[in-house]
Amino acid sequence: MQRLPIRSLTGLAAIALLVLTGCGTQTRPGPQGTSAAGADRTIRAQHVMQLTKVHPETGMTLLEGPTFDADGKLLVVDVTAPAGEPKLLRVDLRRKTSRQVHTDDRGAYTSAQFSPHDGRVYLTDFSHGDIVSLAPDGSDVRTFFSGEVDGARMNPDDLAFDRDGNLYISDSRGMSEGAATGRVVRIDRDGGGAVVLADGMAAPNGISFDSEYRGLWVSELVENRVSYLLLDGKGRAASRHTGIRVNGGVAQTDSIAVDADGNLYQALHGRPAMAVYDRNGRRLATVEVPARAAEGLQSATNVAIVPGGTRAYMTVSGPDGGFLYSFEALAEGVRQSNGG
Repeated sequence: MQRLPIRSLTGLAAIALLVLTGCGTQTRPGPQGTSAAGADRTIRAQHVMQLTKVHPETGMTLLEGPTFDADGKLLVVDVTAPAGEPKLLRVDLRRKTSRQVHTDDRGAYTSAQFSPHDGRVYLTDFSHGDIVSLAPDGSDVRTFFSGEVDGARMNPDDLAFDRDGNLYISDSRGMSEGAATGRVVRIDRDGGGAVVLADGMAAPNGISFDSEYRGLWVSELVENRVSYLLLDGKGRAASRHTGIRVNGGVAQTDSIAVDADGNLYQALHGRPAMAVYDRNGRRLATVEVPARAAEGLQSATNVAIVPGGTRAYMTVSGPDGGFLYSFEALAEGVRQSNGG
């Protein structure tokens, strides 16, 4: 989830302040399609549809957490949707229609992901520190996890599942102060055994397993870096180091997706674009929306690549509303590129 200016979310008394900032940057323009390989390569994303408008109650709309269901429909959350408005939407990309899956009068949901263990949808409630699960059709809403972890309540932003269905969560504590008090938290698939795998992080945001499930890529929004958290095979941290330093200018690192080749798609807040890197940290490309649309858009928060295909759909938001844009990914979509 991106940072926006500190503001009270009028009409959402049950939702805590979401503290988010950032502005756009410029890159060298390229032709339609792609240009030269490497940092100068530009992939032009194409407009698919508008999903939301700015909500009068909150003064914004913010799409996040795209994830495909078993029927090929795309689920998307709207972080700042007020009570009664769709907070989780299901999108029919062929018909370019959407419908509400879930709403409530409390949650500020920043990500969505299907569990490989039980097939349910899991949502992170950034404001209240909860993890909520529901059936794919939106029924049977349950609080999967609530409370403190090591004496502190989470600000859960994004999440990733391992093959067994255990949860790995970016806890963006300290985001409002810009303090390095964020964490990566692991929760067993039954809701117990919550442990801190890493702490002292600068507002961790995106989180995704690498293509071999050996470790986690975690973007730290305040520092514009992507850290690599190597795991020990038992779900615990073995080591941590800075994997990529993102040259975003005043734009900041948002969510992460990983394709079948291990390439990272790093979303940018402050610019409707994504930076693409290989597993060794080499910049491969920049995904951008057309210049004529970019003026009314502030961020590309996240992306989902069709499982087994290369068509990617990214969530883009700003004063003009919330939109879906599509592009051709560099490799096929897998679990690590479907939600989070």
